[in-house]
Amino acid sequence: MDLDYILGALPDLMKGLKMTLMVSALSISLSLVFGALGAALRTSSNALLRNLVVGYVEFVRGTPLLVQIFFVFFGLPSLGIRFSVFWSGVIALTVWATAFQIENARAGLASVAPGIRDASLALGLKRWQHAILVVLPIAARAALPPAMNTVVSTFKNSAYLQTIGLVELTFVAVDRIAYDFRAVEMFATICVIYLFCVFVLAGLAKLVEHRLDRPFAER
Repeated sequence: MDLDYILGALPDLMKGLKMTLMVSALSISLSLVFGALGAALRTSSNALLRNLVVGYVEFVRGTPLLVQIFFVFFGLPSLGIRFSVFWSGVIALTVWATAFQIENARAGLASVAPGIRDASLALGLKRWQHAILVVLPIAARAALPPAMNTVVSTFKNSAYLQTIGLVELTFVAVDRIAYDFRAVEMFATICVIYLFCVFVLAGLAKLVEHRLDRPFAER
């Protein structure tokens, strides 16, 4: 293991990591928003909307992420819809992650016992107060662990975007290997970088989970 070579490659790898973090942050944020909206539609009384969301979730979960990335980047231009490499990556990752976040949020909503609604009404809470003050904290607490698993998977799956030419962390490593033939150093280094980022995400998730658990622990 040549440490001097790794240190020399770090500036390029950090540029790739910056791109990885940008595309992951956007995809994760959008998927959380769309996931919550999708879960609301998934649990609505409108059968058409419910079935549309179910069809979307099943389609995305039943097809490989790599195929979805290729469809967005190579398929949509043939239909007259073009995006840059960066936005193609964001869209593909968001579409993939949203399907899983919908199910995570739906599971959270399902964890709220029906009797709690009656208790809220008995206490005089309005429907919006019941939704925000009662349902949301309970559902978020239940949905957080699976949602964070999807967040971590979204971050790691950003490596697939090297296949469409996005200059993210894995792309930079593979590109240097093509020139320097130092596969061991490069793959070992990006593994450490990915692990570090995942540990940071896991730490943040534990902090949020602890915060959400605090009111229940006090009771």
